[in-house]
Amino acid sequence: MNDLINEPDASRLIFGLRDTGYNVKTATADIVDNSIAAKADKISIEIVLRDDGRKLVYFGDNGEGMDAGGVHRAMRYGAPERENPESLGKFGLGLKTASSSVCLKFTVISRKTPDQELAKLAWDLEHVSNKERWEMLRAPVTADEREMFDDLCGDKGTLVIWEKCDRILTKEYEPGGSKEKAAINRLAENLDRHLSLVYHRFLDKTDKRERNIEILINQTPVIPWNPFYPERSEQVLAEQKQKLVVELPDGSEETAYIRAWILPHRSEMTKEEEKIFARISNRAQGFYIYREGRLIQDGSWMEVFGAPEPHTSLLRIEFDFGHELDDAFRIDVKKSRILFHPDLEDGLRELLQPIYREAGKRYRRQNRDQANTSKIDHSSANKNIAGTTNADKPQVASADPGTQSAVVSNNMGPKIRLKLPVQNHVSPETIHVDAVENITTGELWQPAMRSAGDAGHVPAVLLNTHHDFYQKIYKRAAANGYAVEGMDLLLWAFAVAEQNNTNDELEPIFEDIRNEISNNLRKLLRNIPDPEPDELSAEEE
Repeated sequence: MNDLINEPDASRLIFGLRDTGYNVKTATADIVDNSIAAKADKISIEIVLRDDGRKLVYFGDNGEGMDAGGVHRAMRYGAPERENPESLGKFGLGLKTASSSVCLKFTVISRKTPDQELAKLAWDLEHVSNKERWEMLRAPVTADEREMFDDLCGDKGTLVIWEKCDRILTKEYEPGGSKEKAAINRLAENLDRHLSLVYHRFLDKTDKRERNIEILINQTPVIPWNPFYPERSEQVLAEQKQKLVVELPDGSEETAYIRAWILPHRSEMTKEEEKIFARISNRAQGFYIYREGRLIQDGSWMEVFGAPEPHTSLLRIEFDFGHELDDAFRIDVKKSRILFHPDLEDGLRELLQPIYREAGKRYRRQNRDQANTSKIDHSSANKNIAGTTNADKPQVASADPGTQSAVVSNNMGPKIRLKLPVQNHVSPETIHVDAVENITTGELWQPAMRSAGDAGHVPAVLLNTHHDFYQKIYKRAAANGYAVEGMDLLLWAFAVAEQNNTNDELEPIFEDIRNEISNNLRKLLRNIPDPEPDELSAEEE
C-alpha cells in the first residue's frame, strides 16, 4: 500500500464544493458556457415548480452532444482540458460545482447523432455521502426525460437537469403555493436580465464579433442588453490607445482591447429609455470585462479608481481579452471576476484619468443645467415675513435704484446710507426672498431693498442660485416645504439684521463676514455630490 496516496473524503469534499461562491445566476451562466462551447446555437432553459414544491431546472442545447464516454469525462470533477483553448469552459469544474451549488442531484443526458442511444449519468450528493465514495448513478432514461430532450435539444445535443434544488430560492415558502410560484417567476426574470448582459454579443444578431445564439427561458427569448448603449453613447478613447500590450511571465506579449463610453445623462433621455437601455446607477459604472466575448465582470473600478461616485456614473469601460491572458488576469473558477496586476492598474489609471475627469464634468454640468430649470418655491417664507409685522428691521426713508443705495434709520442711528441692490417692480410673491442668477461675488446671499412698485421698499434677501449651498442643499430640500422656508427665514433674518446694525464703517465688515461664510460653505460642500434627478423630482412624485 502506498501511504503517500491521500484521497479526499468524498462526502466532505463534494458537499464542500457547493460553497465556491456561485449564485443561481452565475451557476446558470456556467451551464450556458458549456452549451456555447459545444457549438450550440439554441439553448433552452425551463424552470419547473411541481405542485408538491419540487423544483427542477432543465438546460437543453442543440450542440455537438456527447457519447457515453464523453458524458463520463464531462461528469468527472476536473474534466479533461478542452481541445479548443478559446472555449468558455476552463477548469473542468463548472458543470459540477455550478450545479451542486444549487441542487443536490444533477443529471446529464446527451447524444452526438440522431441514431445514437441517449447516454445518461447523474451525481447525487446524498448518494455519495451514504456510499462514502465517488460513485455516480446510471439509470435508464425516463419517458419524461426523453420527451424533454426531444423538446429542448432535438435530434442531438445535451440536456442538463437540476433536481433536489434546495438552494434555488433564498427563502422558504409553502410548497407549490402562490408565493413560491411568484418567487420562481422573479427568478426567471432575474436570470433573463443576467443572461441578456453576459451573452449580449452572442444574442445580438447585429454584433458580428461573436457567432449568434438564441437563449430561451420558459420559451421566452432573452433579448440582448448592451451596457454601453452605443446608439446614444460616445466612445471617447482614441483609436490608437485602444490596444494594450500585456507582457506574460515567459516574456511573450498578448493584446487586450479597451474602449471608454460616456452614456447620455438622465436628463437627455425619457424615463422609459433610461430604464430599458441605459440603466444609470452607481453600481453600473466602471469596468466591463470580456473573455472571448463573454462578460465575466460588470461594474466596479477594480482598484484603478476609488469607490463608485455619482458623478462618474455615466462612464463604462469595455475591456476585452482572449484565453491567452487567463493566467495574467488570474481568472477565477466561476469566470465572474479577474484581478489586474498593480502595474496594469497604474497604466490604466494614467490612460483613463482624463476620461474619468471628463465624465465627471459632463455629469455635473448636466445636473446643474437640469437643476437650474427646476424652480424652488419660496412663497411660504414670503407670506410668513409679510405677516410678521413685529420683526426688528430698519425703517426705509428712501431708496434709489439709480445709485443702488438706500437711506434708513436703524440701530446705528437715523439717515444711515446703505449701498446695496435696490429693485423696483418685483413680484409681490417674492418681494422679501428671491433666488437670482446675477450675484457674481460668490456670496450665498445679499441684503437688498425691494418694492412691487416705485416706492414702499422693504428689506429683503437675494439668494445666489449658483452657490453650492443652493445647488446641493436647497435643491435637495425642495420636496420639503418647511426646510426651504426655514432656510429662507434664516437668511432673511441675517440680511435684515445686517441692514439694521450697519453704517459706512461697518458695511465692509459685514460684507467680509458674508464672503467668509459663503467661502467656508463652498469648501464644506465640495465633496457632497450634486443631487440626482430622482431627488429633484421627489416633490412631483
